[in-house]
Amino acid sequence: QMAEPFLYDTGDRSQYGCLGHEVQIEHIKAYVCRPSFYTEKAVIVVHDVFGWQFSDMRYIVDLIAGHGYISICPDFFKGTDPWKSTDHWADFADWMKNHDPVKVDKEADVVLKYLKEQCGAKKIGIVGFSWGGMAVHHLMLKNPQLTAGVSLYGIIRDSEERYNLLNPTFFIFGEKDHTIAYDQITLLEEKLKQYCKVAYKIKVYPGQVHGFAQLKPEDMKPDDKPYIEEARKDMIDWISMFV
Repeated sequence: QMAEPFLYDTGDRSQYGCLGHEVQIEHIKAYVCRPSFYTEKAVIVVHDVFGWQFSDMRYIVDLIAGHGYISICPDFFKGTDPWKSTDHWADFADWMKNHDPVKVDKEADVVLKYLKEQCGAKKIGIVGFSWGGMAVHHLMLKNPQLTAGVSLYGIIRDSEERYNLLNPTFFIFGEKDHTIAYDQITLLEEKLKQYCKVAYKIKVYPGQVHGFAQLKPEDMKPDDKPYIEEARKDMIDWISMFV
């Protein structure tokens, strides 16, 4: 018997008026937001199980663009249905088989090519949430074109290869995240110490549940707000150190 995957109800989210626009890149759609000035820096945002149209993700894309990056959230589900809060948790494992966060290389390459050739990006970072956090962890082991990564509450389990990161990577976790056991985090820390040759960081935010860092201001609980804001600042600071 597995626990429910998400403690937050996505049906209770406030509406969000997006600042960016949608584009079609080869076989995938993407949401893009650019800063008001020219820049050669970009950040790919990898969505969670609720997909590239989820308002929380678009808010994050806009937030990162506001810090001076061409920011893009591609549809890593390639037009297939995202997970919905009304879906049955019993079907989650099957759904995950068809939406594997470590099979994102082709789409990442398409987006990297677009950012370099169409947007003039010279340095590209990546951040991902939950499902996207796992995808980021995977891509930071595989794709040297990504200058820095932030993986938020996503972790690739059961693989000895998951510690040889190619570029600086920051792992963000919530202390009360019941989808990631604390010993998973400790193991990650021990193994990175042993194998990782680049800069990395692991930080656990007190009292925070799965999905905490992507909430829009009006959806935050007052007690969580300082930790959410801190996590987001940490995320941006990490990217700006390397990208």
